[in-house]
Amino acid sequence: MNAEKDTLAVAVVDHMMKHDLFSRWLGIEVLNITEGYSKIRMTVREEMINGFGIVHGGIAFSLADSAFAFACNNRNNLSVALDTSINFTKPVHVGDILTAEAKELHNGKSTGLYHITVSNQKDHTVALFKGTCFRTNKSLL
Repeated sequence: MNAEKDTLAVAVVDHMMKHDLFSRWLGIEVLNITEGYSKIRMTVREEMINGFGIVHGGIAFSLADSAFAFACNNRNNLSVALDTSINFTKPVHVGDILTAEAKELHNGKSTGLYHITVSNQKDHTVALFKGTCFRTNKSLL
Protein backbone atom coordinates (compact mmCIF):
# COMPACT_ATOMS: atom_id res chain seq x y z
CA MET A 1 0.00 0.00 0.00
CA ASN A 2 1.03 3.58 -0.61
CA ALA A 3 1.35 5.50 2.67
CA GLU A 4 0.76 8.90 0.98
CA LYS A 5 -2.44 7.69 -0.69
CA ASP A 6 -3.63 6.10 2.55
CA THR A 7 -2.96 9.35 4.44
CA LEU A 8 -5.16 11.18 1.91
CA ALA A 9 -7.82 8.47 2.25
CA VAL A 10 -7.92 8.93 6.04
CA ALA A 11 -8.11 12.73 5.69
CA VAL A 12 -11.04 12.44 3.26
CA VAL A 13 -12.97 10.10 5.56
CA ASP A 14 -12.26 12.33 8.58
CA HIS A 15 -13.72 15.24 6.58
CA MET A 16 -16.74 13.16 5.58
CA MET A 17 -17.42 12.08 9.18
CA LYS A 18 -17.33 15.70 10.39
CA HIS A 19 -20.22 16.49 8.04
CA ASP A 20 -22.09 13.15 8.08
CA LEU A 21 -24.65 13.63 10.82
CA PHE A 22 -26.43 10.37 10.00
CA SER A 23 -23.29 8.21 10.34
CA ARG A 24 -22.55 10.00 13.60
CA TRP A 25 -26.15 9.35 14.79
CA LEU A 26 -25.64 5.66 14.01
CA GLY A 27 -22.59 5.77 16.30
CA ILE A 28 -20.16 4.70 13.59
CA GLU A 29 -16.54 4.29 14.58
CA VAL A 30 -13.98 4.24 11.78
CA LEU A 31 -11.60 1.31 12.28
CA ASN A 32 -9.46 1.25 9.14
CA ILE A 33 -9.19 3.29 5.97
CA THR A 34 -6.89 2.63 3.04
CA GLU A 35 -7.29 3.64 -0.58
CA GLY A 36 -10.48 2.00 -1.89
CA TYR A 37 -11.17 0.24 1.43
CA SER A 38 -12.95 0.95 4.69
CA LYS A 39 -13.82 -0.90 7.87
CA ILE A 40 -16.27 0.62 10.34
CA ARG A 41 -18.23 -0.49 13.42
CA MET A 42 -21.33 0.45 15.40
CA THR A 43 -23.37 -0.84 18.33
CA VAL A 44 -27.08 -1.43 17.74
CA ARG A 45 -29.38 0.56 20.04
CA GLU A 46 -32.95 -0.01 21.25
CA GLU A 47 -34.46 2.73 19.04
CA MET A 48 -33.32 0.74 15.98
CA ILE A 49 -35.86 -2.09 16.54
CA ASN A 50 -38.68 -2.66 14.06
CA GLY A 51 -42.21 -3.90 14.80
CA PHE A 52 -41.04 -7.54 14.81
CA GLY A 53 -38.63 -7.05 17.71
CA ILE A 54 -35.52 -7.30 15.55
CA VAL A 55 -33.39 -4.50 14.21
CA HIS A 56 -34.73 -2.66 11.17
CA GLY A 57 -32.99 -3.74 7.96
CA GLY A 58 -32.26 -0.11 7.21
CA ILE A 59 -29.70 -0.10 10.02
CA ALA A 60 -27.49 -2.80 8.45
CA PHE A 61 -28.07 -1.17 5.05
CA SER A 62 -27.07 2.24 6.38
CA LEU A 63 -23.92 0.90 8.02
CA ALA A 64 -22.93 -0.84 4.77
CA ASP A 65 -23.80 2.28 2.78
CA SER A 66 -21.51 4.39 4.96
CA ALA A 67 -18.66 1.88 4.52
CA PHE A 68 -19.33 2.00 0.77
CA ALA A 69 -19.25 5.81 0.78
CA PHE A 70 -15.99 5.92 2.74
CA ALA A 71 -14.31 3.39 0.43
CA CYS A 72 -15.43 4.90 -2.87
CA ASN A 73 -14.77 8.53 -1.92
CA ASN A 74 -11.45 8.22 -0.15
CA ARG A 75 -9.36 9.01 -3.24
CA ASN A 76 -10.77 12.55 -2.90
CA ASN A 77 -13.00 12.16 -5.95
CA LEU A 78 -16.63 12.86 -5.00
CA SER A 79 -18.54 9.67 -5.80
CA VAL A 80 -22.24 9.00 -5.38
CA ALA A 81 -24.23 5.77 -5.27
CA LEU A 82 -25.48 4.69 -8.67
CA ASP A 83 -26.86 1.30 -7.66
CA THR A 84 -26.93 -0.68 -4.42
CA SER A 85 -28.36 -3.98 -3.27
CA ILE A 86 -28.31 -5.93 -0.04
CA ASN A 87 -29.02 -9.47 1.10
CA PHE A 88 -29.89 -10.01 4.76
CA THR A 89 -28.56 -13.36 5.97
CA LYS A 90 -29.20 -13.27 9.74
CA PRO A 91 -31.29 -11.10 12.07
CA VAL A 92 -29.67 -8.29 14.03
CA HIS A 93 -30.53 -7.64 17.68
CA VAL A 94 -30.16 -4.80 20.16
CA GLY A 95 -26.66 -4.81 21.62
CA ASP A 96 -25.08 -6.43 18.57
CA ILE A 97 -21.83 -4.87 17.47
CA LEU A 98 -21.83 -4.67 13.69
CA THR A 99 -18.75 -4.29 11.53
CA ALA A 100 -18.90 -3.37 7.86
CA GLU A 101 -15.91 -4.01 5.62
CA ALA A 102 -15.92 -2.46 2.15
CA LYS A 103 -13.61 -3.89 -0.50
CA GLU A 104 -13.10 -2.40 -3.92
CA LEU A 105 -13.69 -4.79 -6.81
CA HIS A 106 -13.31 -2.26 -9.63
CA ASN A 107 -11.94 1.29 -9.77
CA GLY A 108 -12.85 2.85 -13.09
CA LYS A 109 -12.65 6.39 -14.36
CA SER A 110 -16.39 7.00 -14.01
CA THR A 111 -17.61 4.09 -11.87
CA GLY A 112 -16.48 1.88 -9.03
CA LEU A 113 -17.77 -1.45 -7.73
CA TYR A 114 -17.64 -2.44 -4.06
CA HIS A 115 -18.57 -5.45 -1.95
CA ILE A 116 -19.42 -4.82 1.69
CA THR A 117 -19.76 -7.55 4.30
CA VAL A 118 -21.63 -6.74 7.51
CA SER A 119 -20.87 -9.06 10.42
CA ASN A 120 -21.77 -9.18 14.10
CA GLN A 121 -19.60 -9.59 17.19
CA LYS A 122 -19.70 -13.39 16.74
CA ASP A 123 -18.19 -12.91 13.25
CA HIS A 124 -21.46 -14.11 11.66
CA THR A 125 -22.28 -12.45 8.36
CA VAL A 126 -25.62 -10.65 8.79
CA ALA A 127 -25.73 -8.87 5.42
CA LEU A 128 -23.98 -8.69 2.06
CA PHE A 129 -24.10 -5.36 0.19
CA LYS A 130 -23.00 -4.52 -3.31
CA GLY A 131 -22.60 -0.94 -4.45
CA THR A 132 -21.76 0.77 -7.72
CA CYS A 133 -20.73 4.41 -7.54
CA PHE A 134 -20.52 7.17 -10.11
CA ARG A 135 -17.38 9.30 -9.97
CA THR A 136 -17.74 13.05 -10.45
CA ASN A 137 -14.92 15.43 -11.28
CA LYS A 138 -15.23 17.16 -7.90
CA SER A 139 -12.89 16.90 -4.92
CA LEU A 140 -13.95 16.62 -1.29
CA LEU A 141 -10.89 18.37 0.13
